Amino acid sequence: MVERQLSIFLQNKPGVLAEVCRVLSGTNINLRAISVSDTVDHAVVRLVVDNPQKAVHLLGERGTLVVETDVLAVRLTNKPGALGEVARKLGRAGVNIEYAYGSADAAEGVLFLRVSNLGKARKALSARSSRR
Repeated sequence: MVERQLSIFLQNKPGVLAEVCRVLSGTNINLRAISVSDTVDHAVVRLVVDNPQKAVHLLGERGTLVVETDVLAVRLTNKPGALGEVARKLGRAGVNIEYAYGSADAAEGVLFLRVSNLGKARKALSARSSRR
């Protein structure tokens, strides 16, 4: 499944992420996934939310730079080798995983992937046959 990811660039200081979360939750926008990477002077926060259009509007009104990107959301069984199988299929299709983030509970997980070619990735992962 393709999801819309929002990348926002924030000052890397206490309370800034809390304010973003306050703005989103105050308008009933739910976070489905988050990744935070820090640099010397700012943080890159990648979000998958349940209403990306509304989130872009709200954050943009507050002067936050928002970049929208499509990412692939892959549901996996939480077992050893599940990610390896996904990576193997993508590799065979010539698709590079540029970055990934996700989480899992005891039974399953969801992985968000930024890939070099979304169409080829979807095709490679939708194939029912799993070559090893």
